[in-house]
Amino acid sequence: MCSKNFVKRVVPFFLTFAVGLFVASFFVSILAPSFRFNNRFRRHQEYHQKMEFENQRLRERNTQLEKQLTDSETESSVMSLYSAVPPPPMPPMPPPAPVRTYRR
Repeated sequence: MCSKNFVKRVVPFFLTFAVGLFVASFFVSILAPSFRFNNRFRRHQEYHQKMEFENQRLRERNTQLEKQLTDSETESSVMSLYSAVPPPPMPPMPPPAPVRTYRR
């Protein structure tokens, strides 16, 4: 008698559960999720290394440009001593503004 009641309660539960899984399978994947953190970590590590390499390359380029700038500044200061160009002439002064007279 006790087993009959047990079957009456358990069988409908499992049938309902199976129907629920079947219906849910249309909307969501019931398979176990794949935990592949290695790919994400590897991609992040590759991205990080790529950024570090690019930063290093940009630092080297920056120092190269700074060196060129200081070299050109010293050359231009030496050249300015030898080729002093006079400043351009001053433009002519504008005519004075007309004086307004008031009539009473």
